[in-house]
Amino acid sequence: MIAPGLEPMEAKLVEALPDGTGWQFEPKWDGFRCLVFKQGGEVFLQSKSGKPLGRYFPEVAAGIAELPMDQVVLDGELLIPVGETLSFEALQMRLHPAESRVRRLAAETPARLMLFDCLWSEGALADRPLTERRAALERFHAAHGSPMLHLSPATEDPALAQRWLDAAGGALDGVVAKRLDEPYQPGERAMLKVKCLRTADCVVGGFRYAAKKREVGSLLLGLYDDAGLLHHVGFTSAIPAADRPALTERLEALVEPPGFTGDAPGGPSRWSTERTGEWEPLRPELVAEVRYDHVTGRRFRHGTGFLRWRPDKAPRQCTMEQLGGEARPALVEAALAKA
Repeated sequence: MIAPGLEPMEAKLVEALPDGTGWQFEPKWDGFRCLVFKQGGEVFLQSKSGKPLGRYFPEVAAGIAELPMDQVVLDGELLIPVGETLSFEALQMRLHPAESRVRRLAAETPARLMLFDCLWSEGALADRPLTERRAALERFHAAHGSPMLHLSPATEDPALAQRWLDAAGGALDGVVAKRLDEPYQPGERAMLKVKCLRTADCVVGGFRYAAKKREVGSLLLGLYDDAGLLHHVGFTSAIPAADRPALTERLEALVEPPGFTGDAPGGPSRWSTERTGEWEPLRPELVAEVRYDHVTGRRFRHGTGFLRWRPDKAPRQCTMEQLGGEARPALVEAALAKA
């Protein structure tokens, strides 16, 4: 039996879906990676970093415990649908020290487990090729699928995979490609992942100094809503070192409160660091074009890439409409349909 502590197989970021045959494509879900271990009555939910997750997702642990089998090891992604999309913020809210709060959230917004690999079900499978593991996973889901346990779609059709990639952003984080003939490779970047990159023109509403040097470390980005409020939506720190001294002088000349008139950086959060609230507000005059890969809750989920300045664009033209909607695509609706 495979024990907790196993490192999950990981993916290497590439620019495009691979060519040729022998690949299986799957959606890359925007959630928490989760390895599931069930041995008798004991259930262990393990994060990508090896930490236990069962305390924060008791409804999932309870659902696994009820499965009528002594041993199973699964790989998947924890997701929380809220309204018409998947909410990464709802997942983050679960990482709370108060058990009463976690259980209340589990009842209000129950998590789902999207399964995409099976390492032990009808015996040891980790050393078997993906074709056999996928077949075992499909048999497992056919017997035990539920509103909590879902089977992630998979295809060998690159055209369909490209359509999934084109739909990424609102609920999907991209597409993953796996070799059909390869075993599960713990800790190795043996899969390929492709993300759909987009661009947006954003107002620079503030900046942070670098940690150990009084020069710009990151630009704080904003977009206007329909009411004309400028909301903080993310940051970019991809500024060439040679440009930082002159840019710092340029920014310091624009320092003026409030910077953001809507949501601002530095709001209270258990994930805040000591420097979260340390930022300089700017007059909304500079516009930067940035590249991003994913939006959740009207914010860029990751740091963005700086592309260029846009002196030709008025700050008020930089609106939330650029980010599009976060409606769940049909792929998500089908995958999260109740069993």
